Amino acid sequence: MTDNAWFQTISINFISILIVLTIAASVLQGFFRGGSGSARHFVAMLVEAVLAILAMFLAWKGVQLISPWIQMWLKDQNLQIPTTDISALKQAYYTVITSLRDFPLLRFGVLFILGYVIIKQILNHVVDLVLGRWLAERFAMPKRSHSILSSVSGGAIGSIAGFARALMLIAILFIYVSLFPHSMLTPYIESSHMYQKGAQEVISPFTGDFIAEKAPVFTRAVEQEFTNILQRKYEVLDAKIPGNIADAAKEITANATTDEEKAKLLYSWVGTRVQYDWNKVKLYEEQRIWKEQTPEDTFNTKEGVCIDYSRLYAQMARSIGLDVKVVTGLGYDGQGGYGPHAWNEVYLKETNKWVPLDSTWVASGANWFNPPNFDQTHVRDV
Repeated sequence: MTDNAWFQTISINFISILIVLTIAASVLQGFFRGGSGSARHFVAMLVEAVLAILAMFLAWKGVQLISPWIQMWLKDQNLQIPTTDISALKQAYYTVITSLRDFPLLRFGVLFILGYVIIKQILNHVVDLVLGRWLAERFAMPKRSHSILSSVSGGAIGSIAGFARALMLIAILFIYVSLFPHSMLTPYIESSHMYQKGAQEVISPFTGDFIAEKAPVFTRAVEQEFTNILQRKYEVLDAKIPGNIADAAKEITANATTDEEKAKLLYSWVGTRVQYDWNKVKLYEEQRIWKEQTPEDTFNTKEGVCIDYSRLYAQMARSIGLDVKVVTGLGYDGQGGYGPHAWNEVYLKETNKWVPLDSTWVASGANWFNPPNFDQTHVRDV
């Protein structure tokens, strides 16, 4: 039974329960706080919501102005990934800094979060100075115990606050469903009648077609950028190219005249010289021990798994001036399923295109250098 089928067998929808509990908790809070206490809390919640929206708006506008400047400043630093041995801390530093420089969504997201936190703190302090005393005086808690009328009015105010919180929860779920329509949780969320009512009657009319039109484009952009960040990690990790690898790549491609010829020669060499290390796979599957190795280790031992083939190919290709990526994702296992896999993409100047290749699968006897059906057997990480 799949996880999704397991969800469908549960007659009680926990999304609906969560929404009901959100409203019920607010009603109980209001009942025990009384009328004045609930009113003060409700006003404070409204103020907090307004401040959050204002902070997000200001952060959004601020980042739109500052992000290009930050990118230009980072480019002016002429930061180059060292081709010498560097520590893990420096590897992380170069991965982060060059990613912020080269990947706009990542840069925008980091700056937006920082801007929101700073602006929100400033706005909170300003409001505390301006409204804090007024709220304390206007909605002062009575010293005596609450009357029944006060508790009932508090509960009524709490119910309004509860519905507002429930709508916020539904809005978050609505965004999740829009961004991840194929997620395992999406059908379960959509099966909640309370979610359906809030999403269809309040959230969806309010947003119109904006999320429906923008979400798929945004999701694809985030997926692509996340893939680029993973690739950047390997670019930094394997920036230093050992002399023996560079010499071998130069010798292998000595008679090639085009990028495609060079890329194919390296693809064939790595695929036929390196043997798949089934013992490494067995060690990980049975004992969860991962034998990390560098491209130089793979070159010297002539053994490795898909990520090792891909990293070695990338180093050899870069050593002769080719632009290449290490791509991670899922590969078809030949038995109707997919498993973790890694391969490469290389840029060919003659055609001005990135083409995929899988040197690990050379041993299969088929052509895995930019075949027409490559995307049917290889699925990128998202």
